[in-house]
Amino acid sequence: MEHQHNTEENKSAVKKSTVGTPAAIMAAAVIIALAIVYTHFAPTVPAPTIPTGGQQAPAGNKGATPPTVNIKNVKIDGEPFVGEINAPVTIAYWSDYQCPFCKKFELDTLPKVMDAYVKTGKVKIVFKDFQFLGNDSITGALYDRAVWDLYPTQYFEWRTAMYTNQDQEGDQGFGNETSVKQLTATILGSGAADKVAATVKANNAKYLAEIDADKQEGSDMGITGTPGFVIGTQAYSGYEPYTQFSSELDAVLK
Repeated sequence: MEHQHNTEENKSAVKKSTVGTPAAIMAAAVIIALAIVYTHFAPTVPAPTIPTGGQQAPAGNKGATPPTVNIKNVKIDGEPFVGEINAPVTIAYWSDYQCPFCKKFELDTLPKVMDAYVKTGKVKIVFKDFQFLGNDSITGALYDRAVWDLYPTQYFEWRTAMYTNQDQEGDQGFGNETSVKQLTATILGSGAADKVAATVKANNAKYLAEIDADKQEGSDMGITGTPGFVIGTQAYSGYEPYTQFSSELDAVLK
C-alpha cells in the first residue's frame, strides 16, 4: 500500500539588507559553495529492503528455540481438506485470504501439487487459519468454515475463487462480507449464499474460537507468516515455487 503525503513547503520572508560589504558577500559565497559540495558528495542512504517470499505475522519471541514439529501433532479433525483421508502424507497449510503470497501459492503452485500428489492419492492437504491482516481476513475465514460445513464438495472451488478475486491487501477492495457473499452466490447459488451467511451468523463465536486456535497452533509449530506449512517434521513459512515444494514432498514420501 502506498500513502501519498502532501506537505506544504515552508516559506520564509525575504528582507532587503542594507549591508553590502565585500566581507559579507564573500561569507555568503563560501556558505553557498559548501552547501553545493555537501549536496553533491553526501552519502546516499539506501532505501529499505522489503522482504519477499511470504507475509510476515507480527513478531513473537525472537531468538526462542524452534519448537519440535511433527505433523502427527497437528489438529486435523473437522478442518477443511482435499485428498484421500488416508493419504500417506498430510500437509498442514496455514493461510490468510488477504495474503498476496498465499494467492501466488494457491494459483501457481497448488494446482500442480493437486495434479501430481493430491489427485494421485499421495498427499492430503489440511487447510488451517492464520488470519492477521484485518477484518476482511476474519470474514473470509468465517465464510470458509461455513462453506466447508455446508458444501464440502464445492469448498475447493470456492476457495480458489476467493484467491482469484483477491485484490488489495487488508480492509479495502474485495473481501468484506458483501463481496464475499456475492462471490459465494456465483459459486453456490443465491439461496446457498444466504444459507452460508446465516450459518456464519449462528456460529460466529464458535468459528472465531476455531480460527484463533488454528493461528495459535501455527505459532506453536513455528509458523511465522503466511503461507505456512508443516510437512513431516519440518515447518516452512513463505511462498515456494512448485519445484522446491515438490522436492520437500518427495523427501517425505520416500
